Amino acid sequence: MTAEPTATASTTPGRVLVTGGASGLGAAVVEAVLRSGGTPVVLDRDISSVSGVKAFEVDVADRAAVEQAVREAAETLGGLDAVVTAAGIDRCGKLADVEATEWEKVIGVNLMGTVSTVRAALPYLKETHGRVVTVASTLGKRAVADATAYCASKFGVVGFSHALAAETGGEIGVTTMIPGGMKTRFFDDRTEQYKPQDDSRLNDPANTAQAILFALNQPTGCEVREMLICHEEEGSWP
Repeated sequence: MTAEPTATASTTPGRVLVTGGASGLGAAVVEAVLRSGGTPVVLDRDISSVSGVKAFEVDVADRAAVEQAVREAAETLGGLDAVVTAAGIDRCGKLADVEATEWEKVIGVNLMGTVSTVRAALPYLKETHGRVVTVASTLGKRAVADATAYCASKFGVVGFSHALAAETGGEIGVTTMIPGGMKTRFFDDRTEQYKPQDDSRLNDPANTAQAILFALNQPTGCEVREMLICHEEEGSWP
């Protein structure tokens, strides 16, 4: 009797579009993709720091601009094998104290930017049986005060991703990545009361990037549907 061949993981993630790829987690994903022999392309509102890879300057909250950028990126690379939606912002404060336009901007970037990017990339991903990794947050699982916009956006990303996985099973892969706090510049524009007072419990974004790469490199037919990754002393989980 001849043994059935076993599935093997991909040796490279291929052509990977990364939103927010100019800094923080996105930049760590770009580096991880490069190190693994893949070809990343960056979408970010500020690409001045990006070098060595193709990059498109775009605000992911602008759906029309995202559609054009994704199309140009796919044409430049001759297709797409994966999308990682790492772009994200926050506006901390009590609901009554955060300006409505700023509150809605968080939803526009974190949730609608994720949706617009994935929607625009779907035709290319279906051609390659590619993968999407959406970046949620531990605050997409657990709510805290003074974070209504961020929690709403990340709870939305979780729900969107789960529904997308159900909708596209057998066509593309969908992974919801749920990181805890990371040592990035994400907290820089916050007031002091909303900045981490001790960064020793913040994870290295390179660790999260490796988890994302693990999901992207699963063999065809096998999917990591959801992964939570954080520092061992993460305060926002469980």
